[in-house]
Amino acid sequence: MIWSINELSSSSASAELIVSPNKTTAMQQETSQHYKIVIDAGHGGKDPGADGASGKRERAYTLALSKKVFDLLQQEPMFDVYMTRTDDTFVDLDDRVKLANDLDAEAFVSIHGNTYTDPEVSGTETYYYADDSIPFAREVHEHLVEATGFKDRGVRKEDWKVLTQSNNLAILLEVGYLTNRSDETNMLSDKHQDRTAAAIVNGIKEYFADRERLDK
Repeated sequence: MIWSINELSSSSASAELIVSPNKTTAMQQETSQHYKIVIDAGHGGKDPGADGASGKRERAYTLALSKKVFDLLQQEPMFDVYMTRTDDTFVDLDDRVKLANDLDAEAFVSIHGNTYTDPEVSGTETYYYADDSIPFAREVHEHLVEATGFKDRGVRKEDWKVLTQSNNLAILLEVGYLTNRSDETNMLSDKHQDRTAAAIVNGIKEYFADRERLDK
C-alpha cells in the first residue's frame, strides 16, 4: 500500500512513503524479528544529480535501481521496507533522514551514481559516517563490487548529511561512475540493475542474519 507522508513535504514539494505489504502470520513466524529498512533514491525533481556520459541524469538511475531493491526486499519476511521517494520528486536531505529516524529504522541505504571530471575514472564505492555502520557498509559493499564487476574503490568515511544525521545504520552506495561510458552503459541496463539490486539485498540480508545469530 502507499501512504502519503506530510512530514516529507519540503516547501512546495512532497513525497510518498511506500511500505511493503503486511506479511502473513506464517511468514512472520519464520523470523525472530522484523527490521525496518529505508531505501533512498538519490536526487530527484529539481535536483538531477550527475550528468552521465550519454547525457542521462542520475536521478532516473537511482530511482530505477531503488525500486528494484525495494521489490526484492519486500519479498523477505524479515524486512519492512520504505522508500524516501517513489517518483521524480525532490525530497530535501533533512526529510530523507527524518523519515528513517521517525521510523526508528534499523538501516538507511542511499543509492547513487558517481561523477568525476576525468571520464576514465571508474569503480564502486561505499560510504559511512558512524563507526557502527562500518560492518554493514563492508557487507553490502562486498556483494555490490562482485555484482557490478567494476573496480573496487573501497569503503570510505564521509560526513554527508544523510549519514551524519541518521540515528541508526546508514550507508551511501556509489554504484559506479555515470561519467565513465563503460560504467554507465552497464548501469543503465536492466540486466545489470537486476544483478546490482540482488547484491544489495543479499548484503543487507546477510548482515542482519549474522546479527541475529550473534544476538542469540
